[in-house]
Amino acid sequence: MAYVGTPIDVGNQFSSLVGKRFSGDASTTAFTLDVRANSALDIEVFVENVRQDPNSAYTVDGTTLTFTAAPPSGTNNIYVVHQAPTVASVSPTAGSVTASSFDNSVISGHTALATAPATTDEFLISDGGTIKRIDYSVLGATPAFEANLDSDQTVSDNTFTKLNINTEVFDTDSKYDASTNYRFTPTVAGKYFVYGSVHGETDASQMQLQQAAIYKNGSAYATNIIDFRNNNGLQANVFVAVTMDLDADDYVELYGKIYKGGGSTIKFLSGTTNTFGAYRLIGV
Repeated sequence: MAYVGTPIDVGNQFSSLVGKRFSGDASTTAFTLDVRANSALDIEVFVENVRQDPNSAYTVDGTTLTFTAAPPSGTNNIYVVHQAPTVASVSPTAGSVTASSFDNSVISGHTALATAPATTDEFLISDGGTIKRIDYSVLGATPAFEANLDSDQTVSDNTFTKLNINTEVFDTDSKYDASTNYRFTPTVAGKYFVYGSVHGETDASQMQLQQAAIYKNGSAYATNIIDFRNNNGLQANVFVAVTMDLDADDYVELYGKIYKGGGSTIKFLSGTTNTFGAYRLIGV
């Protein structure tokens, strides 16, 4: 049948009353409770089955019960009953926790992250209204690197040669091999912007052609060339850049080629004029 008054609260469930026994020794005045109490009025305290006055016989501070005078010796002759039982844990129903249930301290009250997030750090996002977690590795423009050539590299005439780019400027995830293969293997699939700059030199000002190329898995993927034949003796950086899809096991390298009309020495010059780098694009 219908009832009159406030509807029954089925959300909160109260747990059973909590009790605790102690044994007095005629000297100890402080005892530790299992459950916190906010005030002396929240508990009933009995010594030798005599209820104690909460206004004068004892005080309570959290889980510490302190008597004004030490209870007499006896086995389990002190017992405490919590009059304000704790509320049992209740899991909110799906969709019942809304934005108004939170304040700014949910975020601002926590320790700030002082460095860039690790690739395995997770964020919560709304995917078309559905809350999902996502790794930072999916959001960040990483892995990424940039490196330079630290010493001149002598090469053969009119031959594509891999540059031994061996001095890292940065390498966010240690995916660039700067000591052996001089290649970038991202291990994270995605679209990447890959770039390189090649600067060569020959003796006797015999530079004719200079090329720069991005190689993918051992084959030329993108190239650029400068023709010096009508301006013999000039030098310049040849820049090449491309956006490409890379799977987890793909790798990229920087190659260069110089064609000369005479002389004997051909080399790529050290420094930032010979640079190789890449980073993953996001949002594409």
